[in-house]
Amino acid sequence: MPACSSCWNEVFQYETNKVTQIQSTNYGTIKWFLHMIVLFYISFALLSDKLYQRKEPVISSVNAKVKGIAEVAGGAGGSAAAGSIFDTADYTFGLQGNSFFVMTNFLKTEGQQQKLCPEYPTRRTVCSSDRGCKKGWTDPLGKGIQTGKCISFNATHKTCEVRGWCPAEAVEEAPRPALLRSAENFTVLIKNNIGFPGYNYTTRNILPDLNVSCTFHKTQNPQCPIFRLGDILREAGENFSEVAIQGGIMGIEIYWDCNLDQWSHHCRPKYSFRRLDDKTTTESLIPGYNFRFAKYYRENNVEYRTLIKVFGIRFDILVFGTGGKFDIIQLVVYIGSTLSYFGLATVFIDFLIKTYSNSLCQTCVYSSCKCCKPCMVNEYYYRKKFEFIVEPSPTLKYVSFVDEPYIRMVDQKLLGKSLQDAKGRPVPRPESDFTALSALPLPDLDVDSQPEPAKAEAEELQPLRGAPAPEPADGPSPGWCRCGRCRPSALPEPRRPLEELCCRRAPGPCITSSPLFAALVLCPRRLQMLLLLREPLGAAPPAAAASRRLRHCAYRCYAAWRFGGADLADFAILPSCCRWRIRREFPRADGRYRGFQSPC
Repeated sequence: MPACSSCWNEVFQYETNKVTQIQSTNYGTIKWFLHMIVLFYISFALLSDKLYQRKEPVISSVNAKVKGIAEVAGGAGGSAAAGSIFDTADYTFGLQGNSFFVMTNFLKTEGQQQKLCPEYPTRRTVCSSDRGCKKGWTDPLGKGIQTGKCISFNATHKTCEVRGWCPAEAVEEAPRPALLRSAENFTVLIKNNIGFPGYNYTTRNILPDLNVSCTFHKTQNPQCPIFRLGDILREAGENFSEVAIQGGIMGIEIYWDCNLDQWSHHCRPKYSFRRLDDKTTTESLIPGYNFRFAKYYRENNVEYRTLIKVFGIRFDILVFGTGGKFDIIQLVVYIGSTLSYFGLATVFIDFLIKTYSNSLCQTCVYSSCKCCKPCMVNEYYYRKKFEFIVEPSPTLKYVSFVDEPYIRMVDQKLLGKSLQDAKGRPVPRPESDFTALSALPLPDLDVDSQPEPAKAEAEELQPLRGAPAPEPADGPSPGWCRCGRCRPSALPEPRRPLEELCCRRAPGPCITSSPLFAALVLCPRRLQMLLLLREPLGAAPPAAAASRRLRHCAYRCYAAWRFGGADLADFAILPSCCRWRIRREFPRADGRYRGFQSPC
């Protein structure tokens, strides 16, 4: 039952982020400037792209009718007579899908019938003897099935004989200029019906008050569905007379951007044109657009045909677009997805704070370097917002020297002969909370009653100046000692370098000689008060245990004083002089001490 109660307590919990509010005119201006840019972008995109609407793709059908009369110009190929009249049935061809074809040029081969005849002379069909022809061979580019004979085509050329429609079609270039270049004046009526089934809405591109004599113009009459073919090519940047020679493929694009909201209803097509085929003749194997068809007839019970190679322009009608209508869900989703953009200001300002608060700048600020004075404000913001946390590891140790303004993080795996000489990495000193300590009495440190030199010596952040203290009575100090009060380590070799640490980096007075050390670390009344605050109703321990508790409490007081918090204090190494001074004040009966014990 208690387990179930604990589960329900975890379910009905709420978690929220802690926010650090920085009172800064500069950063506040940057924040509101970036917020206004984001707000402008969100509002502009919402209105211009109608992101508050639910979109549906268009469904359409297209029908096109071409009108016009053309006269065949002079210089026609084949047997076509100049001056012939072509109407809609002659020059238009029905195609599958939303496409139509208009003939602009052609080549005719009249009077063909099924018999034997020579191929038209080309590089593939010219021969000198029957050995150059293969009986039964069908050339994909040929005009029939070879008989194996090489016969004369004319007085100068011999070609392979074939069985097929004779005479064979001549291989000629398209006539220049185009025979039906007057097709430029043809017009086409495009009927486009569209619908949006999701909104039960249908419409078409032909307006009720359409003037049947209108012609499309991009600015003067953009809604007219009747298009002049020459205008279509001109809008696409093409010359109709040039395209008409070998043909091409043009695209007529109809774009529907329909706003189906009642308060701003709009659903009208927009027309645009472009060429779809490769118009560069030097890069295209077969430029333009052409195909062949035949007209069959019979004379004297013999079937004949007229083969026509047609060049022309194929028009593909491409319809696309969307219809949109207001949808509250789309609006909520859009607003929710864009709220995260306002966090860009926080990311940018955090980047500025972190960039101008790096370890190099922190060191420079500590050393009062004038070139880094602007970093001091960012350093303050950095300390308030970011918390330096290192993954706990038995090999990480922290040391603090009285003559350095920062803490050093040392990896034991990279440790040399002694911890005193290890370089380590500078770490900002955490801010200490002296609220609880200030409430305790200071019987051992009466600053007002001491002379001026002692007052200056008691200041915490002032480095201790002067010469090192004399060597202790129990023997000379080791070589790594800088204060003159350290003792050699009695631990075995693997752990010995961890105790070879002095309170100073450079020679000078020992921190244990400071009255502040005696007041914060060695004062029995203060230590007893701290132990009582931790266990106010605990039983009084025996004398041996009391000394041990006071000794360990003194260790913690020194670590909290010099390292600023429990996170670093757990991995802190106390200098040899401080350890032995605390042990002398609160000794162990047998004089045996275990040394540093890693919490990991």
